[in-house]
Amino acid sequence: MTRRSKKCLEPLQKNLNYQFKNIKLLETALTHSSYANENNMKITENNERLEFLGDAIVSLIVSRYLYKKYPNYPEGELTKIRASVVCESSLAFIAKQINLGEFLLLGKGEEATGGRERESILGDASEALVGAVYMDSDFETTSRILLDKFENDLVHAVAKGSLFVDYKTDLQENLQKKKRVKIEYSVAREEGPDHSKVFHINVLIDGDIVGRGSGRNKKEAEQMAAKEALLILGDLDD
Repeated sequence: MTRRSKKCLEPLQKNLNYQFKNIKLLETALTHSSYANENNMKITENNERLEFLGDAIVSLIVSRYLYKKYPNYPEGELTKIRASVVCESSLAFIAKQINLGEFLLLGKGEEATGGRERESILGDASEALVGAVYMDSDFETTSRILLDKFENDLVHAVAKGSLFVDYKTDLQENLQKKKRVKIEYSVAREEGPDHSKVFHINVLIDGDIVGRGSGRNKKEAEQMAAKEALLILGDLDD
């Protein structure tokens, strides 16, 4: 297996605000099964086991947060909020915030078809990364790191009743309040074959690029671009 030097992984650890004691855990979290298969690695050397662990840990951390933060919410509401946040799109968005895709080890096929920005791969890698942090530290440290990335989404989910609302509409409404209404969405580029395309969209406000997003179709990419714009403008919790 091609191992990166610890120095090569420093930017990711800085983005994560965590330094690994056992760097091999981080390397494993970044190794997609396609890369492991192409390089005849052991089945335990890809990130699927850490993903399995991380999935449970993310759910527990978010559940505990909601339980303590909203003591008067019934079980049904807590379950609904957790489901809207602990999902592929949300985990992929966190991955993009820390540029996780840049550090993944992918097989040639996944690399050629835009795997570094595919939500399914990024979401799984986020869970694997959570699993790796947990194995390298403890539950409280992992909780702090995850909630640092997740808390705004959780608060938004409670305020809106759902996390994945229409971000394009939210952006339009917020900008209208500020008398800035010229919003444009433009395709920056497309990657991959017709059956597995990834679209990259920019959202421009008054001619300036404010948000970027990617998705399996233009609609999804536009929503992600609008969400990033809301985050950058500080309006996500409005």
